[in-house]
Amino acid sequence: MIHAHFEHWPKRVPHTLTVPDITLYENLAVSAKRYSDKTAICYYGAEITYKQLFREVESLAGFLEKKLSVAVGDKVLLFVQNSPQFVIGYYAILRAGGIVVPINPMNTEEELRFYINDCQMNTGIIGQELYERLQSIFESTSLKNVITAVYSDYLSKDSNREDIPDEVKRDAIPLLNKDHYGWKEALQALFSPSEMTAGPDDLAVMPYTSGTTGLPKGCMHSHRTVQANTFGGYHWLNATSDAICLATLPLFHVTGMVHSMHIPILSGATVVMMTRWDREYARKVIHEKKVTHWINISTMLIDFLANPALVKEDVSSLMNIAGGGAPLPAAVGEKLYKMTGLKFIEGYGLSETIAQTHFNPPDRPKLQCLGIPSFDVEARIIDPIHLTVLSDGQEGEIVVNGPQVFIGYYNREEENEKSFIEIEGMKFFRTGDIGKRDDEGYYFIVDRVKRMINASGFKVWPTEIEGVLYQHPAVQQACVVGIPDERRGETVKAFIILNKEYEGKIDEQEIVNWAKEKMAAYKYPRYIEFRKSLPMTSSGKLLWRQLQEEENQKVLRVK
Repeated sequence: MIHAHFEHWPKRVPHTLTVPDITLYENLAVSAKRYSDKTAICYYGAEITYKQLFREVESLAGFLEKKLSVAVGDKVLLFVQNSPQFVIGYYAILRAGGIVVPINPMNTEEELRFYINDCQMNTGIIGQELYERLQSIFESTSLKNVITAVYSDYLSKDSNREDIPDEVKRDAIPLLNKDHYGWKEALQALFSPSEMTAGPDDLAVMPYTSGTTGLPKGCMHSHRTVQANTFGGYHWLNATSDAICLATLPLFHVTGMVHSMHIPILSGATVVMMTRWDREYARKVIHEKKVTHWINISTMLIDFLANPALVKEDVSSLMNIAGGGAPLPAAVGEKLYKMTGLKFIEGYGLSETIAQTHFNPPDRPKLQCLGIPSFDVEARIIDPIHLTVLSDGQEGEIVVNGPQVFIGYYNREEENEKSFIEIEGMKFFRTGDIGKRDDEGYYFIVDRVKRMINASGFKVWPTEIEGVLYQHPAVQQACVVGIPDERRGETVKAFIILNKEYEGKIDEQEIVNWAKEKMAAYKYPRYIEFRKSLPMTSSGKLLWRQLQEEENQKVLRVK
């Protein structure tokens, strides 16, 4: 296949990349030798050097192995918010030969129970604020051995208390069971781990995804698949040892995990870490720490740029802003460029591909675009029904083949069979996303297969409608869903957060009338609802399904 996108490949970067035969843990070991006294993590004013980070990873790994009997191949729960403990816990699990199972801290007790039972975890590292409500979990599941993470352990006396989230300020609480240990106790035991036997093809991490159907599924990733994107992102985004990286995305999520943890550790950079998103603290810390690299998602950037206190000088140190999750509205991208002179580098990936399969070239990005296939990635657009390969400009399902594609779903043989397709002798993963490719080899997402609105037989893609709505100066944030309609089958509704200066000065019908002028008759939203906030995941993705379900329930109540 002709690769048109190579014409726009980043300058002085090879088209192919050899993934090293080493584990993720060895990335840290090398950086700790190279940059021993350099700051690895800055956490609300406190600083942790690479020497300290490595030493604590070794101590915790020894405790996991010698005291809690974690053996090679054991799955270990990591149920912790962004903090030094997340990073130390992650690498310590790898050092002990275990497999990291990072779980969203926003999950309920019942949801957590599912994950524990699904992969029969015996050991977990749990944030103290989450630990308090899990007594029934400890009584009724296989999870018996626990280390609790108290975030305040890493605060310095000089930390500005006003900037610190409440859960980070809290002191240690009493433990519930005899097999539960505090973080300090585990480190101060000073156990040394045995010689590491895990290799690049052993499993390293198993993030869970809801995917497009059914129950959550564990995505099995080896050290090698994660390294493909760790080294790939390192080269693509020029993450040198002098980079200062702002970590605002949750580290349990693959984008934050790779770009805000693995890549900085590989390069010996400094991570400025936030436990909770706070646009004002982000503004201050970017300015004070001279942050150079920031990976985020569009909803976070929209909120950041809406801060009335933000001025150009605050973000003058930034050299690179990138992210994904959802296309960045063009109007927001233009606002970012005017303030920083930087173009947002959008990318695309999934839990199944441990973040990116596509990235926009830094010197030639396109707005609202997934980018071009990353190192050694083959991508196609196929007809999701007939499975035939489509041409440029045609809409179909995005399928990918590459070194970062996961081994498969844990204990889901039927799902694994459905999730892959063979094309031209290669095995491609079916993403479930609808997209298209232009004649320059750039890929664009249309929407999720499941999110399409069928209005009078016409396909309406919410992401496209949202992109148009963002052009209106009153719109700070928008989420579009389909609602039942007796005549059209489905019709379009938009939930909107207004910019403060427009609150009370514009009504819903004005937005409808404006949209009618901008879009085809079957596309424009017939209904608008203003809201103060929209439901989101902790990674900042809009929970459109929740809004969709709210609308469906309204119809059921009327009936």
